[in-house]
Amino acid sequence: MLTIPAEEFKLRQKRAQEMVREAGLDALLVHSHEADFANARYLSDYWPIFESAGVVIQSEGDPMLIIGPESETFARDHSTIPDIKKILYYREAAEPDYPDIVIDSFEEVFASVNNGKGVKKLGIAGWTAMPISVYEALRNALPGVEIVKADDIMYRLRMIKSDNEIAVLKEAFKVCETAVEAVLSGMKPGMTELQVVGIAQEAMYRNGAEYEAHPTYVLSGINSSHAIGRPTYRVLQTGDLVQLNIGARVAGYSPSIGLPVCVGKMDAAMKDLVSFGLEAHHKTMEWMKAGIPAGEVARNFFDYVEKKGYGDNLLYGPCHGLGMIEVERPWMESTSTYPLQENMTFQVDTYLCRPEYGLRWESGVRITDTGVEQFSDKYRGIFEIA
Repeated sequence: MLTIPAEEFKLRQKRAQEMVREAGLDALLVHSHEADFANARYLSDYWPIFESAGVVIQSEGDPMLIIGPESETFARDHSTIPDIKKILYYREAAEPDYPDIVIDSFEEVFASVNNGKGVKKLGIAGWTAMPISVYEALRNALPGVEIVKADDIMYRLRMIKSDNEIAVLKEAFKVCETAVEAVLSGMKPGMTELQVVGIAQEAMYRNGAEYEAHPTYVLSGINSSHAIGRPTYRVLQTGDLVQLNIGARVAGYSPSIGLPVCVGKMDAAMKDLVSFGLEAHHKTMEWMKAGIPAGEVARNFFDYVEKKGYGDNLLYGPCHGLGMIEVERPWMESTSTYPLQENMTFQVDTYLCRPEYGLRWESGVRITDTGVEQFSDKYRGIFEIA
């Protein structure tokens, strides 16, 4: 499978350092954990398990990887950053004391940065992911240091995708397609939602996924009305609309394909909503190209859905960023002011619902000067299984 080369990680680290200087920071601490891993992995290729992870970008000097006490050998085998520090506060949530493990301290780490000059102003990226225990430990270790939210540095770094990132996303979508095909071939009435998840997972891992891009959505019947949900032991029944959203993570990148599938034949009302959802999905892509304000696309989408008479079926839309996390910044909302730029990547996410069921069409695109490049257009239409 494709990977991001080591040279690209070095380039990311260099660009991050330049942005730290431009922001007037002495250092940036990029914080991540197992679920929201993207920022730290983007800079280091290290993805923590149980513990947290962080990257310190100095205004002068090389980056450092921050890990918990148990992960040293794991981190050394995976990180593109060789300077690794073990911090107690990056331990797992059970809070062991580790009396027999030699660890580093925040005081030592930040006293050593910038060739021993230390820090007066520290930025935090991953602000919403950082627990209060880590923030308080930082605050106590760095009295008098100004600590500020600096997520915009990582947002800007990750927003425009490189050729390597685009290639990995394309590879990951191919894996997603194999899993969708397996589900459409193997899903039957009488199965539980979780049994169908098993079909998808087997196909993902057999075809090169390192993990699921997100918990696999197999949401049937009333469960399909959940915009965010988890599969259950509910048994698929004839007449159910099933919300499928199947994503495979490859080399840290996490796309997804979403489509509604009926167990049996759709009635007229269900087919009407499913068909309009696909129509709105395609229209959204028609409005997208480099130079267009993101808010304009969102307003066009909401206006279109309202004028067609489906406003009551709408929860949100129409797009969110795609990359290492399947839902990442930037969102595309009516309040968005940024312009679309070439090589931004988005999941076009069209969700409509009624009280008794819901549906989602979802696919990934790359912004181009003339429109969008679709990463996958294989599964569009009315899907019914016997």
